[in-house]
Amino acid sequence: MFKPGKIGFIGGGNMAEALIRGLLRSHVAAEVVLVADPSEERRRHLADSYGVAVIADNRTVVDGCDLVVLAVKPQLVGEVLAGCAPDWAERKLLLSILAGVATATLEGALPVTPRVVRAMPNLPAIVGAGATAIAGGRAATAADLETARHLFASVGTVQVVTEGQLDAVTGLSGSGPAYVFTVIEALADGGVQEGLPRDVAQALALQTVLGAAQLVKESGEHTAILRDRVCSPGGTTIAGIKTLEEKGLRAALMAAVASASQRSRELGKK
Repeated sequence: MFKPGKIGFIGGGNMAEALIRGLLRSHVAAEVVLVADPSEERRRHLADSYGVAVIADNRTVVDGCDLVVLAVKPQLVGEVLAGCAPDWAERKLLLSILAGVATATLEGALPVTPRVVRAMPNLPAIVGAGATAIAGGRAATAADLETARHLFASVGTVQVVTEGQLDAVTGLSGSGPAYVFTVIEALADGGVQEGLPRDVAQALALQTVLGAAQLVKESGEHTAILRDRVCSPGGTTIAGIKTLEEKGLRAALMAAVASASQRSRELGKK
């Protein structure tokens, strides 16, 4: 069973809330979770919804917790860590979900070369269907990565990567839900264009994407093999695939991942 000790969150936004919900679903007691957030309204929401302890002071979280999840806006990281540094101890593990903030930056802001694991979750974590990649800093141990893996497994799947690969993760799974939302919208629009009512087209598009993904996951077969099963000779699907290739769907998606990955690299240098 996952027993990381006292878990503290610095920042109580949507992703922190998703992780709290996932932890409680995986039988972590609310009593071991402490959340710091400057918004009284946000603190009240988290306390009322999940029964966790809330506070405004970040230093109290750092002082009292063994695992600290950093979930603030990236531009606030310097200010937040400067305030927490006096209370940092070597036994503590810092888990950061800040996009573009390198482990070296976090390590440099805290004493005693802290153990840092950096994570890139994505939006579907909110409904327990996230895809997260994690990477360890200089002092992070295999046990630290396992702790992080257990935490994010409560809201979806987890992959361990090198830190140098996290920008590609950002471009693929971090930004990827937006690409899929666009595909679902476009499929539904195509159905409407061909005469379907909007609600029917939306429902069919959504279930088609969901069902196709589930089939790939459960069958374990390559997507090209599954696609070929649908493409009967001279049939409707191969005609549609031909149009997708002519219009550049595959190249457009690959380019989107590349563009988002490059933007992540640029933000990480600021």
